[in-house]
Order: sequence, then structure tokens, then C-alpha cells
Amino acid sequence: RLCVSMNVLISGQTKQTARRVFIVVTLLRCCSSSVSDAGGAKLTESPTLARYFGTKTRYEEVNQYLLQNPLLVDKSLVFTPDTDSCTPLQIVAVIRHGTRYPTTKQIKKMKQVYNLVRDKGEGSGDGVVEALKSWQMWYEDWMDGQLVENGKTDMQNLAFRLATLYPSLLSTEKLRGCHMKFVTSSKHRCVDSTKAFIKGFVENYLGLKEDEIQGVECTKPEINDELMRFFDHCQKFVIFIEENATALNQVDVFKTSAEMNTVLEKLAGRLQVSVGDLTADLVQVAFYLCSFELSIKGINSPWCKIFDQEDAEVLEYLNDLKQYWKRGYGHAINSRSSCILFHNIFNYLDQAVSESER
Repeated sequence: RLCVSMNVLISGQTKQTARRVFIVVTLLRCCSSSVSDAGGAKLTESPTLARYFGTKTRYEEVNQYLLQNPLLVDKSLVFTPDTDSCTPLQIVAVIRHGTRYPTTKQIKKMKQVYNLVRDKGEGSGDGVVEALKSWQMWYEDWMDGQLVENGKTDMQNLAFRLATLYPSLLSTEKLRGCHMKFVTSSKHRCVDSTKAFIKGFVENYLGLKEDEIQGVECTKPEINDELMRFFDHCQKFVIFIEENATALNQVDVFKTSAEMNTVLEKLAGRLQVSVGDLTADLVQVAFYLCSFELSIKGINSPWCKIFDQEDAEVLEYLNDLKQYWKRGYGHAINSRSSCILFHNIFNYLDQAVSESER
């Protein structure tokens, strides 16, 4: 699943002498170092369950060397042997927001499963339940998916690495001439991510201060929900997917499957609670607690210790199933709703080719 939340459209001037055209379309996910702000030491390597977090995976899992150096750039991932004979003309980057807090809906379920363990959980000799009872519930409703502090760092470091890769396009000259454009949806985590990205580029990479870019309009992000939240503005998608109780029917079926029932029974045994007190949603949100603790704080939370690999595989599948039917290939309208963004990207690429040919 591509979670489109921020669009960075960067147009570069072309050289009249360029004989070959090298157009780069960059699809990026933010990667940076996680910082532990409370409750445990920062991890420098991934716990076993990290590979099963799906859309809740921390960005560092993609390139773990960034845990050691968040500004390191691996040029071999982008450049080809004949790069020297090419001239980069333009970058179009579709970027997801930085690390965020859980949503209010998720937090309510987190509190529910925490209260269940606290009030009814019994120790089984391995200390896991005791550790969960000692764990402090620190998630609050006001967080509601907002960008966390290291989520801002995610974006600042990403901007620095991208500018390092393409210094001819991401330069002070191009910024002052407004040969770049930053577009975001109105979601607060996306607006904040865009601002952090711009700050990482302007202040951290170019070394410019705020008073040095006064009047440069392109340093102010443009909010465009029709482009960046295209699914909300596609009436057919809203009616047939978002507001359709049967659109995710297969997800509901799997929640009552033998595989999920096995996970519920195993978890009830570990926590020494009645299996009737658990639901697939509560088990899934307990798994989310493990992933959020890792991505936000960089720690291996006690919530991770109540699951084994088989549990993780089942819960990963449950999450993938939801994304398949809601955002992926499950329904044709899911991909068709993105056509406005797809066309926008290729219009910019066509414009770059046209400028080069002229």
C-alpha cells in the first residue's frame, strides 16, 4: 500500500546542451533514527516481530544503517553506471508523513486492552503480565494521529538525504527562484511533515535562516486535498468502499477464522484472562502497541513479549487483508481513484521533456 500524504514536486531548469534526458521519479518513505523519549533504551537492531508490522512498520526497517547514521546516503540505490552522461531535470516525490501517534480510535482500544490486563490478568511465572501491569498507559486521545517529535526528524533527515542526492535541483538558486513546489493534504500530520521537510532542506541542508527566505512563496506548503486525498473526493470510492459495510467483508470473516481463534486462545492463556474477554480487534491493537512503542520510542515493549512469530504472521495477514480490500487491489475503484494524482505526476514529467526538447 502506498499511503500518499505529501507530494513534493521539484522542477529543475534544463541545460540547452543536454543531449540525454535523465528523469527521476522518486517514491520514498521517510527513514530516520528513532529516539527513545521514555520507558527504555533505544534499540540499535530490530526485534524479531518488526518484520510483521505491515503499515505500522517503523521507517528504519527499510534501511537499518540509518539507525547509526540518519544522514547517510547510499547512492548505489539511485544512480546507474552511466549517470555521469545524464542531466537530472526533475524530481517528483510522493512521500508519506513521518512517524505519528496512534489515532483516537486506536487509543481507545489500547486503553481497553490495557485495562483488561491490569484488572483481570494473572501472572504465569514468566513475568510478562507483571511487566504489562507495571507499564504506564501514556497514550492520550488528544494525540489522534499527530506527528511525533522524531517524525519531524524523519522528514528533516529525508530532505537532507534527497538534496544530497540531487544538489543541482535542490539548491539555493532553485529555491529562491521557486523552481520547486510543496503540496500536502490538510491532515495535520501531513502539513507538519511538509513543514519539517522544508525546514530540513532550507535550514539543515542549505544552511539558510528564516529571515533569509522571507518572501520566497514556495517555502509555504500548498494544501490540496483533491490531489493529495483523492480518495476522499472520489464519490464512487466513498459510496462503494468507505460507506459500504460489506466492502471489507473478507476482513470480518478472517477475524472469526480458526487462525484468529488460535491466536485469541493462546493470548488468553498467556494473560490468564477469559478468552471471551478478548476480540480480534483487541488482540490486533495490542500488537499495534508493540509496533508504536518501537517506532515512537525505539524500544522493545512488554507488549511485544505476549506474541510469538505464528501470532505475528496471522496478525500481519489480518492487516494486509484490510489494506488489500480498502486501499489495494481488492476493488477496482481503489486504484482508479488515484488517477488524478497519477496524471498530475506525469504531466510534470511531460513538461520536463518538452522543456528539454525546446
